[in-house]
Amino acid sequence: MKNRKLVLIVVIVFTFLAFRSVNEDDRYFQIVKNLDIFTTLFKEVNAYYVEEINPGELMKIGIDAMLSSLDPYTDYIPEDDIEDYRTMTTGEYGGIGAIVARKGGINTIVMPYENSPAIRAGLLIGDQILKINGVDLSNKRSHEIGKLLRSQTNSTLELEIQRLNRPESFIVNLNTQTITIKNVPYAGLIANEVGYIKLTDFTSQAGEEVANALTSLKSQGASKIILDLRGNPGGLLGEAINVSNIFLPKGNEVVSTRGKLESWTKVYNTQNQPIDIEIPLVILTDNSSASASEIVAGVVQDYDRGILVGRKTYGKGLVQQTRPLAYNAQIKVTTAKYYIPSGRCIQAIDYSTRNEDGSVGKIADSLKSEFQTANGRLVYDGGGVDPDIAVDPEEFSQVSYQLMRKNLIFDYATRYYFEHEKIAEARDFKLTDDDFEQFAEWLSKMNFDYTTPLEVKVEELSNMAKKESRSALIKEDIAQLQLLINHDKVADLNTYKSEIIQLLEQDIVSRYYLQGGIIETTFDDDPDIVRALEVLSDMEFYQRLLKSN
Repeated sequence: MKNRKLVLIVVIVFTFLAFRSVNEDDRYFQIVKNLDIFTTLFKEVNAYYVEEINPGELMKIGIDAMLSSLDPYTDYIPEDDIEDYRTMTTGEYGGIGAIVARKGGINTIVMPYENSPAIRAGLLIGDQILKINGVDLSNKRSHEIGKLLRSQTNSTLELEIQRLNRPESFIVNLNTQTITIKNVPYAGLIANEVGYIKLTDFTSQAGEEVANALTSLKSQGASKIILDLRGNPGGLLGEAINVSNIFLPKGNEVVSTRGKLESWTKVYNTQNQPIDIEIPLVILTDNSSASASEIVAGVVQDYDRGILVGRKTYGKGLVQQTRPLAYNAQIKVTTAKYYIPSGRCIQAIDYSTRNEDGSVGKIADSLKSEFQTANGRLVYDGGGVDPDIAVDPEEFSQVSYQLMRKNLIFDYATRYYFEHEKIAEARDFKLTDDDFEQFAEWLSKMNFDYTTPLEVKVEELSNMAKKESRSALIKEDIAQLQLLINHDKVADLNTYKSEIIQLLEQDIVSRYYLQGGIIETTFDDDPDIVRALEVLSDMEFYQRLLKSN
Protein backbone atom coordinates (compact mmCIF):
# COMPACT_ATOMS: atom_id res chain seq x y z
CA MET A 1 0.00 0.00 0.00
CA LYS A 2 2.81 2.37 0.95
CA ASN A 3 4.61 1.55 -2.29
CA ARG A 4 1.48 2.42 -4.29
CA LYS A 5 1.23 5.79 -2.52
CA LEU A 6 4.90 6.45 -3.17
CA VAL A 7 4.52 5.58 -6.85
CA LEU A 8 1.43 7.81 -7.08
CA ILE A 9 3.29 10.76 -5.49
CA VAL A 10 6.24 10.29 -7.86
CA VAL A 11 3.88 10.21 -10.87
CA ILE A 12 2.08 13.39 -9.71
CA VAL A 13 5.36 15.25 -9.10
CA PHE A 14 6.79 14.10 -12.43
CA THR A 15 3.60 15.11 -14.26
CA PHE A 16 3.65 18.56 -12.58
CA LEU A 17 7.30 19.14 -13.44
CA ALA A 18 6.79 17.93 -16.99
CA PHE A 19 3.74 20.17 -17.42
CA ARG A 20 5.65 23.11 -15.95
CA SER A 21 8.58 22.39 -18.26
CA VAL A 22 6.27 22.30 -21.29
CA ASN A 23 4.69 25.58 -20.23
CA GLU A 24 8.08 27.24 -19.73
CA ASP A 25 9.35 25.89 -23.07
CA ASP A 26 6.23 27.23 -24.79
CA ARG A 27 6.67 30.59 -23.06
CA TYR A 28 10.29 30.92 -24.20
CA PHE A 29 9.29 29.83 -27.71
CA GLN A 30 6.64 32.56 -27.77
CA ILE A 31 9.23 35.14 -26.70
CA VAL A 32 11.71 34.09 -29.39
CA LYS A 33 8.97 33.84 -32.02
CA ASN A 34 7.55 37.30 -31.34
CA LEU A 35 10.97 38.94 -31.14
CA ASP A 36 11.74 37.44 -34.54
CA ILE A 37 8.44 38.74 -35.94
CA PHE A 38 9.10 42.20 -34.51
CA THR A 39 12.64 42.32 -35.94
CA THR A 40 11.55 41.30 -39.43
CA LEU A 41 8.56 43.66 -39.30
CA PHE A 42 10.77 46.60 -38.32
CA LYS A 43 13.23 45.75 -41.10
CA GLU A 44 10.48 45.56 -43.72
CA VAL A 45 8.90 48.85 -42.64
CA ASN A 46 12.30 50.55 -42.72
CA ALA A 47 13.05 49.17 -46.18
CA TYR A 48 9.73 49.70 -47.96
CA TYR A 49 7.68 52.42 -46.23
CA VAL A 50 6.98 55.21 -48.71
CA GLU A 51 8.56 57.94 -46.55
CA GLU A 52 11.86 57.98 -44.69
CA ILE A 53 11.41 56.98 -41.06
CA ASN A 54 13.36 57.79 -37.93
CA PRO A 55 14.26 54.35 -36.52
CA GLY A 56 14.86 55.64 -33.00
CA GLU A 57 11.58 57.53 -32.78
CA LEU A 58 9.58 54.68 -34.30
CA MET A 59 11.12 52.14 -31.94
CA LYS A 60 10.43 54.33 -28.89
CA ILE A 61 6.78 54.70 -29.93
CA GLY A 62 6.52 50.92 -30.19
CA ILE A 63 8.21 50.34 -26.84
CA ASP A 64 6.08 52.97 -25.10
CA ALA A 65 2.88 51.47 -26.51
CA MET A 66 3.90 47.99 -25.37
CA LEU A 67 4.78 49.09 -21.84
CA SER A 68 1.69 51.28 -21.47
CA SER A 69 -0.44 48.15 -21.86
CA LEU A 70 1.06 46.89 -18.57
CA ASP A 71 0.69 49.90 -16.25
CA PRO A 72 1.47 53.64 -16.32
CA TYR A 73 4.66 53.24 -14.28
CA THR A 74 6.68 50.71 -16.27
CA ASP A 75 8.70 53.01 -18.49
CA TYR A 76 11.51 52.98 -21.05
CA ILE A 77 14.22 55.57 -20.39
CA PRO A 78 16.44 56.20 -23.44
CA GLU A 79 19.98 57.45 -22.97
CA ASP A 80 18.95 61.04 -23.81
CA ASP A 81 16.51 61.09 -20.87
CA ILE A 82 18.76 59.47 -18.26
CA GLU A 83 19.84 62.84 -16.84
CA ASP A 84 16.21 63.92 -16.37
CA TYR A 85 15.46 60.63 -14.61
CA ARG A 86 18.49 61.09 -12.36
CA THR A 87 17.17 64.53 -11.42
CA MET A 88 13.80 63.01 -10.49
CA THR A 89 15.42 60.55 -8.08
CA THR A 90 18.25 62.68 -6.65
CA GLY A 91 16.75 66.15 -6.88
CA GLU A 92 20.01 67.42 -8.38
CA TYR A 93 20.94 68.82 -11.79
CA GLY A 94 23.29 71.30 -13.38
CA GLY A 95 21.49 74.48 -14.36
CA ILE A 96 20.41 78.02 -13.48
CA GLY A 97 17.90 77.06 -10.77
CA ALA A 98 14.58 78.22 -12.19
CA ILE A 99 11.32 76.68 -13.37
CA VAL A 100 10.48 77.73 -16.93
CA ALA A 101 7.06 77.34 -18.57
CA ARG A 102 5.30 78.66 -21.65
CA LYS A 103 3.09 81.65 -20.94
CA GLY A 104 1.23 83.08 -23.90
CA GLY A 105 3.43 81.03 -26.22
CA ILE A 106 6.67 82.45 -24.76
CA ASN A 107 9.09 80.60 -22.47
CA THR A 108 8.86 82.42 -19.16
CA ILE A 109 10.51 82.15 -15.75
CA VAL A 110 7.75 81.17 -13.32
CA MET A 111 9.80 80.39 -10.20
CA PRO A 112 13.53 80.84 -9.49
CA TYR A 113 14.96 78.87 -6.56
CA GLU A 114 16.46 80.66 -3.59
CA ASN A 115 20.24 81.24 -3.72
CA SER A 116 20.38 80.03 -7.33
CA PRO A 117 22.37 81.43 -10.29
CA ALA A 118 19.06 82.79 -11.62
CA ILE A 119 18.51 84.83 -8.44
CA ARG A 120 22.11 86.04 -8.32
CA ALA A 121 21.88 87.13 -11.95
CA GLY A 122 18.79 89.19 -11.12
CA LEU A 123 16.26 87.16 -13.10
CA LEU A 124 12.65 87.68 -12.06
CA ILE A 125 9.36 85.81 -12.26
CA GLY A 126 7.74 86.92 -15.51
CA ASP A 127 11.01 87.38 -17.40
CA GLN A 128 10.69 85.98 -20.92
CA ILE A 129 13.64 84.02 -22.34
CA LEU A 130 14.03 84.82 -26.04
CA LYS A 131 17.38 83.14 -26.76
CA ILE A 132 19.89 80.84 -25.06
CA ASN A 133 23.47 81.15 -26.34
CA GLY A 134 22.07 82.75 -29.49
CA VAL A 135 19.54 79.96 -30.13
CA ASP A 136 16.07 81.37 -30.87
CA LEU A 137 13.47 79.75 -28.60
CA SER A 138 10.35 80.85 -30.49
CA ASN A 139 9.44 77.35 -31.67
CA LYS A 140 10.93 75.33 -28.82
CA ARG A 141 8.86 73.61 -26.16
CA SER A 142 9.47 73.74 -22.41
CA HIS A 143 11.26 70.37 -22.25
CA GLU A 144 13.63 71.51 -25.01
CA ILE A 145 14.33 74.71 -23.09
CA GLY A 146 15.07 72.61 -20.02
CA LYS A 147 17.73 70.66 -21.88
CA LEU A 148 19.34 73.90 -23.10
CA LEU A 149 19.36 75.35 -19.58
CA ARG A 150 20.73 72.19 -17.98
CA SER A 151 24.44 71.75 -18.46
CA GLN A 152 27.65 70.86 -16.71
CA THR A 153 28.34 72.82 -13.52
CA ASN A 154 30.19 76.12 -14.06
CA SER A 155 29.18 76.37 -17.71
CA THR A 156 28.44 79.87 -18.97
CA LEU A 157 25.03 80.61 -20.47
CA GLU A 158 23.97 83.75 -22.31
CA LEU A 159 20.26 84.50 -22.04
CA GLU A 160 18.41 87.15 -24.00
CA ILE A 161 15.65 88.42 -21.72
CA GLN A 162 12.53 90.49 -22.31
CA ARG A 163 11.18 92.20 -19.18
CA LEU A 164 7.87 94.00 -18.75
CA ASN A 165 9.32 97.31 -17.54
CA ARG A 166 12.04 97.52 -20.21
CA PRO A 167 11.31 98.43 -23.83
CA GLU A 168 14.29 96.51 -25.24
CA SER A 169 15.52 93.00 -24.59
CA PHE A 170 18.83 92.61 -22.76
CA ILE A 171 21.54 90.01 -22.20
CA VAL A 172 22.18 88.16 -18.94
CA ASN A 173 25.31 86.03 -18.53
CA LEU A 174 25.40 83.51 -15.73
CA ASN A 175 27.29 80.41 -14.66
CA THR A 176 25.42 77.19 -13.98
CA GLN A 177 25.89 75.24 -10.79
CA THR A 178 24.67 72.02 -9.21
CA ILE A 179 21.07 72.73 -8.20
CA THR A 180 19.58 70.73 -5.35
CA ILE A 181 15.79 70.85 -5.33
CA LYS A 182 14.60 70.85 -1.74
CA ASN A 183 12.20 68.16 -0.60
CA VAL A 184 11.11 70.56 2.15
CA PRO A 185 10.62 73.98 0.54
CA TYR A 186 9.08 75.40 3.71
CA ALA A 187 9.04 74.76 7.46
CA GLY A 188 7.89 77.23 10.08
CA LEU A 189 5.62 77.99 13.00
CA ILE A 190 2.09 78.36 11.70
CA ALA A 191 0.30 79.02 15.00
CA ASN A 192 1.01 78.99 18.72
CA GLU A 193 3.20 75.90 19.31
CA VAL A 194 2.20 74.38 15.94
CA GLY A 195 4.94 73.70 13.41
CA TYR A 196 4.24 73.16 9.71
CA ILE A 197 6.42 71.12 7.32
CA LYS A 198 5.74 71.05 3.57
CA LEU A 199 7.19 67.90 1.97
CA THR A 200 6.90 67.99 -1.83
CA ASP A 201 9.10 65.05 -2.91
CA PHE A 202 10.85 61.90 -1.74
CA THR A 203 14.20 62.30 -3.50
CA SER A 204 17.54 61.73 -1.77
CA GLN A 205 17.81 63.39 1.65
CA ALA A 206 14.04 63.75 2.15
CA GLY A 207 14.23 62.03 5.54
CA GLU A 208 17.15 64.18 6.63
CA GLU A 209 15.39 67.37 5.56
CA VAL A 210 12.22 66.50 7.48
CA ALA A 211 14.27 65.52 10.54
CA ASN A 212 16.18 68.82 10.44
CA ALA A 213 12.93 70.75 9.99
CA LEU A 214 11.30 69.02 12.96
CA THR A 215 14.35 69.58 15.19
CA SER A 216 14.45 73.25 14.23
CA LEU A 217 10.73 73.74 14.84
CA LYS A 218 10.94 72.10 18.26
CA SER A 219 13.78 74.45 19.18
CA GLN A 220 11.46 77.33 18.23
CA GLY A 221 8.76 76.08 20.59
CA ALA A 222 6.69 73.75 18.40
CA SER A 223 4.93 71.06 20.43
CA LYS A 224 2.55 69.92 17.65
CA ILE A 225 3.26 69.25 13.97
CA ILE A 226 1.42 69.42 10.64
CA LEU A 227 3.16 67.43 7.88
CA ASP A 228 1.78 68.41 4.48
CA LEU A 229 1.95 65.63 1.86
CA ARG A 230 -0.64 67.10 -0.51
CA GLY A 231 0.44 67.00 -4.13
CA ASN A 232 3.49 64.87 -3.25
CA PRO A 233 3.84 62.22 -6.01
CA GLY A 234 6.23 60.05 -4.00
CA GLY A 235 9.71 58.90 -4.91
CA LEU A 236 12.29 56.71 -3.20
CA LEU A 237 11.04 53.90 -0.96
CA GLY A 238 14.06 54.32 1.32
CA GLU A 239 13.15 57.95 1.98
CA ALA A 240 9.57 56.99 2.85
CA ILE A 241 11.05 54.67 5.49
CA ASN A 242 13.36 57.42 6.73
CA VAL A 243 10.52 59.93 7.08
CA SER A 244 8.36 57.36 8.90
CA ASN A 245 11.29 56.59 11.21
CA ILE A 246 11.28 60.19 12.46
CA PHE A 247 7.97 59.55 14.26
CA LEU A 248 8.21 55.80 14.98
CA PRO A 249 10.45 53.71 17.27
CA LYS A 250 13.44 51.83 15.88
CA GLY A 251 12.54 48.33 14.66
CA ASN A 252 8.93 49.01 13.66
CA GLU A 253 7.79 47.53 10.36
CA VAL A 254 7.10 50.26 7.81
CA VAL A 255 6.36 48.37 4.63
CA SER A 256 6.71 44.96 3.02
CA THR A 257 7.04 44.26 -0.69
CA ARG A 258 5.86 41.15 -2.53
CA GLY A 259 6.99 40.43 -6.06
CA LYS A 260 7.43 37.66 -8.60
CA LEU A 261 11.04 37.09 -7.56
CA GLU A 262 11.96 36.09 -4.03
CA SER A 263 14.67 38.78 -3.94
CA TRP A 264 11.97 41.47 -4.25
CA THR A 265 9.89 40.09 -1.38
CA LYS A 266 11.16 41.95 1.68
CA VAL A 267 10.16 43.54 4.97
CA TYR A 268 11.48 47.02 5.73
CA ASN A 269 11.76 48.23 9.34
CA THR A 270 12.82 51.53 10.84
CA GLN A 271 16.60 51.46 11.35
CA ASN A 272 17.35 54.55 13.44
CA GLN A 273 16.37 56.20 16.68
CA PRO A 274 13.35 58.48 16.11
CA ILE A 275 13.26 62.23 16.61
CA ASP A 276 9.94 62.24 18.48
CA ILE A 277 7.43 59.41 18.91
CA GLU A 278 4.95 61.39 21.02
CA ILE A 279 4.54 64.84 19.47
CA PRO A 280 0.93 65.26 18.24
CA LEU A 281 0.93 64.89 14.47
CA VAL A 282 -1.53 65.73 11.69
CA ILE A 283 -0.75 64.69 8.11
CA LEU A 284 -2.46 66.44 5.21
CA THR A 285 -3.27 64.30 2.14
CA ASP A 286 -5.15 64.63 -1.12
CA ASN A 287 -5.75 62.62 -4.29
CA SER A 288 -2.30 63.59 -5.58
CA SER A 289 -0.50 62.14 -2.56
CA ALA A 290 0.96 58.97 -4.07
CA SER A 291 3.37 56.10 -3.54
CA ALA A 292 5.93 57.07 -0.86
CA SER A 293 3.49 59.69 0.45
CA GLU A 294 0.91 56.96 0.93
CA ILE A 295 3.41 54.78 2.77
CA VAL A 296 4.11 57.54 5.30
CA ALA A 297 0.43 58.45 5.68
CA GLY A 298 -0.64 54.80 5.88
CA VAL A 299 2.05 53.87 8.41
CA VAL A 300 1.14 56.80 10.66
CA GLN A 301 -2.51 55.72 10.46
CA ASP A 302 -1.78 52.02 11.02
CA TYR A 303 0.22 52.72 14.19
CA ASP A 304 -2.31 55.34 15.34
CA ARG A 305 0.62 57.73 15.47
CA GLY A 306 -1.28 60.71 14.09
CA ILE A 307 -4.42 61.98 12.37
CA LEU A 308 -4.90 62.18 8.60
CA VAL A 309 -6.83 65.22 7.35
CA GLY A 310 -7.88 65.98 3.77
CA ARG A 311 -8.86 63.58 1.02
CA LYS A 312 -8.27 59.96 -0.03
CA THR A 313 -4.79 59.43 -1.46
CA TYR A 314 -4.03 58.42 -5.05
CA GLY A 315 -3.82 54.65 -4.60
CA LYS A 316 -0.42 53.62 -6.00
CA GLY A 317 0.79 50.55 -4.16
CA LEU A 318 3.37 49.44 -6.72
CA VAL A 319 7.16 49.39 -6.51
CA GLN A 320 9.44 50.09 -9.48
CA GLN A 321 13.05 49.07 -10.03
CA THR A 322 15.38 50.33 -12.75
CA ARG A 323 17.24 47.77 -14.86
CA PRO A 324 20.07 48.54 -17.30
CA LEU A 325 19.55 48.04 -21.04
CA ALA A 326 21.86 48.19 -24.04
CA TYR A 327 23.30 51.54 -25.17
CA ASN A 328 23.02 53.13 -21.71
CA ALA A 329 19.21 53.01 -21.72
CA GLN A 330 17.20 51.79 -18.73
CA ILE A 331 13.79 50.35 -17.99
CA LYS A 332 11.80 51.29 -14.90
CA VAL A 333 9.71 48.19 -14.30
CA THR A 334 7.03 47.39 -11.74
CA THR A 335 8.44 44.54 -9.66
CA ALA A 336 6.26 44.31 -6.58
CA LYS A 337 3.30 45.56 -4.60
CA TYR A 338 3.81 47.09 -1.20
CA TYR A 339 1.87 46.44 1.99
CA ILE A 340 1.77 48.66 5.05
CA PRO A 341 1.82 47.32 8.66
CA SER A 342 -1.91 46.58 8.98
CA GLY A 343 -1.48 44.20 6.04
CA ARG A 344 -3.34 46.27 3.47
CA CYS A 345 -2.21 47.16 -0.03
CA ILE A 346 -3.49 50.57 -1.04
CA GLN A 347 -3.21 49.94 -4.80
CA ALA A 348 -6.44 51.25 -6.37
CA ILE A 349 -6.07 49.77 -9.85
CA ASP A 350 -5.77 46.04 -10.50
CA TYR A 351 -3.46 45.79 -13.52
CA SER A 352 -3.35 42.00 -13.27
CA THR A 353 -7.05 41.73 -14.13
CA ARG A 354 -8.40 43.27 -17.32
CA ASN A 355 -11.90 44.08 -18.50
CA GLU A 356 -13.14 42.46 -21.72
CA ASP A 357 -11.98 45.48 -23.72
CA GLY A 358 -8.49 45.20 -22.25
CA SER A 359 -8.87 48.20 -19.98
CA VAL A 360 -8.20 48.16 -16.26
CA GLY A 361 -10.61 49.29 -13.61
CA LYS A 362 -10.66 50.20 -9.96
CA ILE A 363 -10.95 47.42 -7.43
CA ALA A 364 -14.63 46.94 -6.62
CA ASP A 365 -15.78 47.86 -3.10
CA SER A 366 -17.10 44.32 -2.70
CA LEU A 367 -13.55 43.01 -3.13
CA LYS A 368 -12.01 45.32 -0.54
CA SER A 369 -10.92 43.79 2.75
CA GLU A 370 -11.12 45.08 6.29
CA PHE A 371 -8.01 45.61 8.40
CA GLN A 372 -7.27 47.06 11.81
CA THR A 373 -4.85 49.67 13.12
CA ALA A 374 -2.82 49.11 16.29
CA ASN A 375 -5.73 50.45 18.37
CA GLY A 376 -8.31 48.40 16.48
CA ARG A 377 -9.64 51.11 14.18
CA LEU A 378 -11.07 49.74 10.93
CA VAL A 379 -9.23 50.56 7.69
CA TYR A 380 -9.56 49.19 4.16
CA ASP A 381 -7.34 48.19 1.25
CA GLY A 382 -7.64 48.64 -2.50
CA GLY A 383 -8.18 52.34 -2.99
CA GLY A 384 -5.66 54.65 -1.42
CA VAL A 385 -5.56 55.75 2.20
CA ASP A 386 -8.74 57.33 3.57
CA PRO A 387 -8.26 60.34 5.85
CA ASP A 388 -9.50 60.18 9.42
CA ILE A 389 -11.15 63.56 8.84
CA ALA A 390 -12.36 64.28 5.31
CA VAL A 391 -12.34 67.85 4.02
CA ASP A 392 -14.09 68.78 0.78
CA PRO A 393 -11.66 69.90 -1.94
CA GLU A 394 -11.51 73.52 -2.99
CA GLU A 395 -12.96 73.99 -6.46
CA PHE A 396 -12.27 77.06 -8.53
CA SER A 397 -15.09 78.94 -10.19
CA GLN A 398 -15.12 79.09 -13.97
CA VAL A 399 -14.09 82.75 -13.95
CA SER A 400 -11.06 82.02 -11.74
CA TYR A 401 -10.10 79.05 -13.88
CA GLN A 402 -10.22 81.17 -17.03
CA LEU A 403 -8.22 83.98 -15.42
CA MET A 404 -5.46 81.50 -14.61
CA ARG A 405 -5.66 79.64 -17.93
CA LYS A 406 -5.26 82.89 -19.86
CA ASN A 407 -2.34 83.95 -17.60
CA LEU A 408 -4.17 87.11 -16.54
CA ILE A 409 -3.53 86.55 -12.82
CA PHE A 410 0.14 85.90 -13.62
CA ASP A 411 0.50 88.93 -15.88
CA TYR A 412 -1.19 91.29 -13.44
CA ALA A 413 1.05 90.10 -10.59
CA THR A 414 4.10 90.89 -12.74
CA ARG A 415 2.73 94.36 -13.47
CA TYR A 416 1.94 94.89 -9.77
CA TYR A 417 5.53 94.02 -8.83
CA PHE A 418 7.00 96.75 -11.02
CA GLU A 419 4.53 99.31 -9.63
CA HIS A 420 5.20 98.48 -5.95
CA GLU A 421 8.74 98.43 -4.62
CA LYS A 422 7.81 96.43 -1.53
CA ILE A 423 4.83 94.85 0.21
CA ALA A 424 4.00 93.55 3.70
CA GLU A 425 5.28 90.21 4.96
CA ALA A 426 3.82 87.31 2.97
CA ARG A 427 1.24 86.19 5.53
CA ASP A 428 0.20 89.77 6.29
CA PHE A 429 -0.18 90.93 2.69
CA LYS A 430 -3.79 91.69 1.78
CA LEU A 431 -5.30 93.39 -1.25
CA THR A 432 -7.86 96.12 -0.64
CA ASP A 433 -11.16 96.75 -2.42
CA ASP A 434 -9.44 99.54 -4.34
CA ASP A 435 -6.73 97.09 -5.45
CA PHE A 436 -9.41 94.74 -6.75
CA GLU A 437 -11.15 97.54 -8.63
CA GLN A 438 -7.84 98.39 -10.32
CA PHE A 439 -7.50 94.74 -11.34
CA ALA A 440 -11.06 94.70 -12.74
CA GLU A 441 -10.35 97.90 -14.68
CA TRP A 442 -7.17 96.39 -16.12
CA LEU A 443 -9.13 93.28 -17.13
CA SER A 444 -11.62 95.37 -19.06
CA LYS A 445 -8.74 96.87 -21.05
CA MET A 446 -7.55 93.32 -21.80
CA ASN A 447 -11.01 92.49 -23.22
CA PHE A 448 -11.34 89.53 -20.88
CA ASP A 449 -14.22 87.22 -21.65
CA TYR A 450 -14.83 83.51 -21.51
CA THR A 451 -17.34 80.85 -22.40
CA THR A 452 -18.74 78.58 -19.73
CA PRO A 453 -19.04 74.81 -20.33
CA LEU A 454 -22.83 75.20 -20.17
CA GLU A 455 -22.74 77.83 -22.93
CA VAL A 456 -20.63 75.48 -25.05
CA LYS A 457 -23.21 72.69 -24.65
CA VAL A 458 -26.10 74.99 -25.60
CA GLU A 459 -24.18 76.12 -28.70
CA GLU A 460 -23.59 72.46 -29.61
CA LEU A 461 -27.33 71.82 -29.17
CA SER A 462 -28.13 74.75 -31.47
CA ASN A 463 -25.72 73.48 -34.15
CA MET A 464 -27.10 69.96 -33.90
CA ALA A 465 -30.64 71.28 -34.30
CA LYS A 466 -29.60 73.11 -37.47
CA LYS A 467 -28.06 69.94 -38.93
CA GLU A 468 -31.24 67.98 -38.23
CA SER A 469 -33.47 70.74 -39.65
CA ARG A 470 -35.11 71.27 -36.27
CA SER A 471 -33.74 74.75 -35.68
CA ALA A 472 -37.01 76.50 -36.49
CA LEU A 473 -38.91 74.27 -34.05
CA ILE A 474 -36.74 75.00 -31.02
CA LYS A 475 -35.14 78.30 -32.00
CA GLU A 476 -37.07 80.28 -29.40
CA ASP A 477 -36.39 77.67 -26.71
CA ILE A 478 -32.64 77.79 -27.38
CA ALA A 479 -32.66 81.59 -27.40
CA GLN A 480 -34.47 81.59 -24.06
CA LEU A 481 -31.98 79.08 -22.66
CA GLN A 482 -29.04 81.17 -23.87
CA LEU A 483 -30.56 84.21 -22.22
CA LEU A 484 -30.94 82.34 -18.92
CA ILE A 485 -27.35 81.09 -18.80
CA ASN A 486 -25.68 84.13 -20.30
CA HIS A 487 -23.05 85.31 -17.84
CA ASP A 488 -22.04 88.83 -16.94
CA LYS A 489 -18.26 88.88 -16.55
CA VAL A 490 -18.36 91.93 -14.28
CA ALA A 491 -20.95 90.25 -12.05
CA ASP A 492 -18.88 87.05 -12.06
CA LEU A 493 -15.82 88.96 -10.86
CA ASN A 494 -17.79 90.39 -7.95
CA THR A 495 -19.46 87.06 -7.13
CA TYR A 496 -16.09 85.32 -6.80
CA LYS A 497 -14.18 88.35 -5.55
CA SER A 498 -12.70 86.72 -2.43
CA GLU A 499 -11.50 83.69 -4.40
CA ILE A 500 -9.89 85.87 -7.08
CA ILE A 501 -8.24 88.07 -4.45
CA GLN A 502 -6.64 84.99 -2.85
CA LEU A 503 -5.21 83.93 -6.22
CA LEU A 504 -3.91 87.44 -6.86
CA GLU A 505 -2.33 87.65 -3.41
CA GLN A 506 -0.50 84.35 -3.89
CA ASP A 507 0.87 85.32 -7.29
CA ILE A 508 1.88 88.81 -6.16
CA VAL A 509 3.58 87.49 -3.02
CA SER A 510 5.59 85.03 -5.13
CA ARG A 511 7.30 87.98 -6.84
CA TYR A 512 8.71 89.17 -3.51
CA TYR A 513 9.02 86.00 -1.38
CA LEU A 514 9.19 83.14 -3.92
CA GLN A 515 7.75 79.68 -3.13
CA GLY A 516 7.89 80.05 0.65
CA GLY A 517 5.80 83.19 0.42
CA ILE A 518 3.09 81.44 -1.58
CA ILE A 519 2.84 78.76 1.10
CA GLU A 520 2.54 81.35 3.87
CA THR A 521 -0.34 83.16 2.14
CA THR A 522 -2.48 79.99 2.35
CA PHE A 523 -2.23 79.46 6.11
CA ASP A 524 -5.32 81.45 7.13
CA ASP A 525 -7.65 80.34 4.31
CA ASP A 526 -6.65 76.77 3.45
CA PRO A 527 -9.55 74.51 4.63
CA ASP A 528 -7.22 71.57 5.32
CA ILE A 529 -4.83 73.64 7.42
CA VAL A 530 -7.70 75.33 9.26
CA ARG A 531 -9.17 71.89 10.11
CA ALA A 532 -5.76 70.55 11.17
CA LEU A 533 -5.30 73.49 13.54
CA GLU A 534 -8.76 72.83 15.01
CA VAL A 535 -7.82 69.19 15.66
CA LEU A 536 -4.52 70.12 17.29
CA SER A 537 -6.19 72.72 19.48
CA ASP A 538 -8.42 70.05 21.06
CA MET A 539 -6.19 67.25 22.32
CA GLU A 540 -9.10 65.39 23.92
CA PHE A 541 -10.73 65.14 20.48
CA TYR A 542 -7.35 64.20 18.93
CA GLN A 543 -6.88 61.30 21.36
CA ARG A 544 -10.48 60.17 20.93
CA LEU A 545 -10.00 59.88 17.17
CA LEU A 546 -7.04 57.57 17.68
CA LYS A 547 -8.98 55.14 19.85
CA SER A 548 -10.72 52.04 18.54
CA ASN A 549 -13.83 52.64 16.44
